[in-house]
Amino acid sequence: MTSSPSSRAFDVRHVQVARAVFAAIAAVMITFSSDHSAAVGLAVFSGFALATALVHLAAAWLVYPAGARWPAVLLGLISAAAGMAAGLPPWRTTTLFFVIVIAWAVLAGVTELIAGIRGMRGGAGSIPTRTESRDGVVIGALTLVFAAATLLVSPEYSLSYTIEEAGTFELTGTIIAVGVLGFYTAIVAVYLGIAGASPRPKSAPAEQGAAERGAAEQRGADA
Repeated sequence: MTSSPSSRAFDVRHVQVARAVFAAIAAVMITFSSDHSAAVGLAVFSGFALATALVHLAAAWLVYPAGARWPAVLLGLISAAAGMAAGLPPWRTTTLFFVIVIAWAVLAGVTELIAGIRGMRGGAGSIPTRTESRDGVVIGALTLVFAAATLLVSPEYSLSYTIEEAGTFELTGTIIAVGVLGFYTAIVAVYLGIAGASPRPKSAPAEQGAAERGAAEQRGADA
């Protein structure tokens, strides 16, 4: 017999906090690294994507009721595939960085945005609560903005500049794109961290009914 969502050992706030922690780690690694090459960017992204995938896939079984698991499963599979592809050292080129990161951001952003919108509308198989649905819409939109911002950066861009008493430096498209990745993960970490730590409003009757239907479906599946 499956516990109701309110009595689960893990809930949505645990998912949000876990995602915030991994995003924060990625942001710190990029921020404090003097090397913003494609290899370093892909290495950090790989760890971030794989860790996020584990969170989503674990949440699909530990947090969400039957019928509302598809967003977590799909996000987990998308992040796992991107993380594994980015984790292969021979593939860590500038072109691959842009391809993998943009493709992941588009797929993950669209998935989370659609799941959030469906949850806000209360459709069948949607996210159980409006609060989580709203957060999904925000993160999905942020991820799509991140994809667009990275897409606007040219991999061939290069600018040499000189700072007196410091030397000559070169700013490339890869450095900018890796910096954008760090900025995105920092925003996600702050938003999800706040969301996970914020008090939860009492569920509206419609939300409680959706949660109860999900628990009933789970009990029927387990029977």
